[in-house]
Amino acid sequence: MSITKRLEKLRQRNRKQILVSAWSDEDEQFIIYTGELTCGDVDKIQRKHKDFINNPTIAAMVDMILLKAEGKDGEKLFTLEDRMFLMTERLDVISEIAGQMFETTSIEEAEKN
Repeated sequence: MSITKRLEKLRQRNRKQILVSAWSDEDEQFIIYTGELTCGDVDKIQRKHKDFINNPTIAAMVDMILLKAEGKDGEKLFTLEDRMFLMTERLDVISEIAGQMFETTSIEEAEKN
């Protein structure tokens, strides 16, 4: 097995679950799945949000959620059309989701690579 395939398999195993209480109800929990924040992800976000690592704005957090949020099956949860919905969501909800996504890697690791 190639190193790329091995690392991809490892990434799938290391996906994180984020429970979004604000979007859950008594019948069903709303869970976002996300992989680790990669160097490529940070690079993509920084093209639009220049100081993302040092100053993650709300718009940058929303863009990170759009990029990284997946369902249990690995399919993207949101599209660009959902950006306006996320931008009108409560600040604490967006910052909690983005914060947990950002915790999948350290800033130092992202800057090193």
